[in-house]
Amino acid sequence: MKKLNVIAAGLGYSLLERNGMLEMAGLRFVSAPSVFPAVTCVAQATLRTGRSPSEHGMVSNGWWSDDLRKPLFWEQSARLVKGPRVWDARRAAGGTVGMFFFQQSLGESVDVVISPAPIHKHGGGMVMSCYTKPTGMSQMLEKLCGKFPLWRYWGPLASPKVGRMCISWFEEMTNAHDVDEAYLYLPTLDYAAQAKGPDSPAAKAALREFRRQLERLADICMRRGCELSVSGDYEITPVTAESVKPNVFLRQQDLFRTRSVAGMAYPDFYQSKAFAMCDHEFCVVYGEERERAVELLLSTGGYDMPKDQCAGNGVVLLAKQGSWCEYSWWTDRREAPDFASHVDIHNKPGFDPKELFFFNRGNVMGTHGRLCAVAKTE
Repeated sequence: MKKLNVIAAGLGYSLLERNGMLEMAGLRFVSAPSVFPAVTCVAQATLRTGRSPSEHGMVSNGWWSDDLRKPLFWEQSARLVKGPRVWDARRAAGGTVGMFFFQQSLGESVDVVISPAPIHKHGGGMVMSCYTKPTGMSQMLEKLCGKFPLWRYWGPLASPKVGRMCISWFEEMTNAHDVDEAYLYLPTLDYAAQAKGPDSPAAKAALREFRRQLERLADICMRRGCELSVSGDYEITPVTAESVKPNVFLRQQDLFRTRSVAGMAYPDFYQSKAFAMCDHEFCVVYGEERERAVELLLSTGGYDMPKDQCAGNGVVLLAKQGSWCEYSWWTDRREAPDFASHVDIHNKPGFDPKELFFFNRGNVMGTHGRLCAVAKTE
């Protein structure tokens, strides 16, 4: 039987329970444990391999390269995810598989792919584009559905309604290249909960929008004789305390070092002894003196040491409940690098939820990363 597997950002069990929406679109949701750390790339890698982060290698939305001596965020190569895929047997038997809006999907062993892939212009700005397999399908999809609004996918103009376009592109792509098993990511619930809080009016409106999108997907699946499976990847919880800034502290301890360029402080990973790769509620501490750095960070009282250490040559720390880890290493705004005040997900050596606000000036109200209960269909 054909199957559509949907992974929905921020679809926590308690979110549906609090809002009386444990049944939607003919589907009933139950509670299930998330993967840890509970962030996008980790959850998606676990879904497609059936393995733990320590086995598949994705321990955050970023990846530390010992050889390059720097962290890389939101890299898209499927080879970053180690291990066999859950669909290998189906493809070996002649079946077809598609991935839609998943991270690390480029070069994946599937038949159909859609992935956001804008071109960053040398003079600044971006050419909004999606990568497709088969090649060239984006032009056809733009004619049928309209240009994909990547500015609604992330950043200060992000909107829950972008999920509608994800579904439109998925539907039209599979009309042209049908698959036996599909994996679709919906970011619908993510932005409002982080920017405004998981119980804000904006987050509740996003949940109602998500229900409409599920109803549309259920209708598509009914017409195609396709089984629909839905799962969350993490639960977004309220921010109730100031963020912690591990790299500010490590810089003060002369473990994290910078170099000054035109008055701005840029990371010097070659001479740094420790660095905290920040990602929502947690950070991964790397470097030759990471054990000392971890001990010092724990002594500040702002962090917890989780039992599950899955980061290989790094050490995972959690910000205290209600807080989150901010990647910045400067205290004087004049020292901030040129990429600090705008959306630049690839150059920043850490995830920056403040990109949801213009000029990064806003208060993050929702975060995630801890082991939690997500919602999934029975």
